[in-house]
Amino acid sequence: MTRSSPNNLQVDVKGLNLSFKNGNQFTQVLHDVDIQLHKDEILAIVGESGSGKSITSKILMGLLDTRQIQVHAKKSIVLEKDVLKMDAGEWARFRGSEISMIFQEPMSSLNPTITCGQQVAEILKIHTQLNAKERHQTVLELFEKVKLPSPEVTYQKYPHEISGGQMQRVMIAMAVACKPKILIADEPTTALDVTVQREIILLLKSLQREYGMSIVFISHDLSLVRSIADRIMVMYQGRLVETKDAQDLFQNPQELYTKALIAARPETDRRLKRLPTIRDFMEKRLVEQVESTSQRKERHHEMYRGVPILKVDSVVKDYALKKKLFQPRQYFRAVDHVSFELYKGESLGLVGESGCGKSTLGNMILGLLPVTSGQIVFENQDLSQISSNALRKLRKKIQIIFQDPFASLNPRLKIGDAIMEPMKWHGIGSSDKDRRHRVEQLLERVGLDSGYFERYPHEFSGGQRQRIGIARAVALEPELIVCDESVSALDISVQAQVLNLLNEFKEDLGFSYIFISHDLGVVKYFCDRVIVMNKGKIEEQNEADELYSNPQREYTKKLIEAIP
Repeated sequence: MTRSSPNNLQVDVKGLNLSFKNGNQFTQVLHDVDIQLHKDEILAIVGESGSGKSITSKILMGLLDTRQIQVHAKKSIVLEKDVLKMDAGEWARFRGSEISMIFQEPMSSLNPTITCGQQVAEILKIHTQLNAKERHQTVLELFEKVKLPSPEVTYQKYPHEISGGQMQRVMIAMAVACKPKILIADEPTTALDVTVQREIILLLKSLQREYGMSIVFISHDLSLVRSIADRIMVMYQGRLVETKDAQDLFQNPQELYTKALIAARPETDRRLKRLPTIRDFMEKRLVEQVESTSQRKERHHEMYRGVPILKVDSVVKDYALKKKLFQPRQYFRAVDHVSFELYKGESLGLVGESGCGKSTLGNMILGLLPVTSGQIVFENQDLSQISSNALRKLRKKIQIIFQDPFASLNPRLKIGDAIMEPMKWHGIGSSDKDRRHRVEQLLERVGLDSGYFERYPHEFSGGQRQRIGIARAVALEPELIVCDESVSALDISVQAQVLNLLNEFKEDLGFSYIFISHDLGVVKYFCDRVIVMNKGKIEEQNEADELYSNPQREYTKKLIEAIP
């Protein structure tokens, strides 16, 4: 690629400033940002939540309400048009045909009342002269191109009838339907399995080569963009920190913030006792302590000498399928004779692709789903057989940290009350005053201000809400915590803080964790043992380091190879 020619530039933005209206005042969120995107180039924009990367892309797409913003730039050229001077009619013709976007959350971006095929056909109807038959054929060809199974069948399906990875492929088909010159991909793989993530990355690269597109790939994961980007642009607090060729950025980062982003991701070749956070780097207070192999073996030897706190014995979960006329009822087996033990102070990883049964298993351990057959024994009680009243009493000892903390918090309840409510129910604390004091201490322990007690969930960032979720789980002084994808959607730096926090609680209070995740890099760092699940069965289980260095099954090898 020749980058020296000015004619080669698809995007040329200089000195971009953006402020949002806040009552009678304006709050500036972008400060003198420069972006250059060349023909046939993949440019990655990385940074934490709030760094300005998604807002920048929305300006290029004309997606911000002009009545609520103040925006100006020295230069704002996209495909030879000044995007700050375009009217609504120009944008309607330009957006979708010349420049297109894949959004982070396909479920909220796709219309649940229209079939997948019709949604893509609608784009073609707006921007092309194709007739209905030609549109139908083009959609089938696009579905084939994005490797959707049975294109004709998928055409007739609604979004809720296909998997997350397949929904993302429908979004990609929609975005590239009119062969745009520029494609913006905003966190297109964040919540996907590591194998699906890799497939989406390879798909975008192949489509870019085929159509000759330029791609802006937005992500908070530096390791992920390394495999796709030609150049990487790092943003922090609305400012451009550093822009370099991808490999050069990793080998020779200049800025402290870039170094911090690279270091915050758990390493696969050594295990730090505490992950470095962005603040550690920015305040220059790095202390690296590595857990040696001998220390880890000694800790495991001591731990596995004890009595297991949880025994899962040949557990099965069947779901009844829709009954067909004159035929016996069919069942789908989500969990198939799974057995394992969990020890006090142990972190046990459950990994596998979507649909492998790991979350179903976690829900059965929590008593949220009935067991079809088998036993789940916790503190000498079979959870599948005890009464609902006895299960309620046990529930304080088995807690969960959810993937989406916002959805699990009552928006009308102050976060202090949300943490206090289950404490009151289970009789923890001698009075409301005592409980409040405990909650305030706990908020400080998870890195929040005790004054946040009176705030509502919408007033917090994603990382802060996850800390509130941890505080709520820990408040009941449990023995076992199920973490269901509880760090998968977090920024790398926030992820490091949350993992450090979970490790601190394990060391101080002797918690045991069942850690359900699709991020194998995080699982290797955090877990003592790992169970790999595939189609409801245990494919392989072993000590984490041993499993990663010497996988026995092809399926496990495939998962490990897909780690970015």
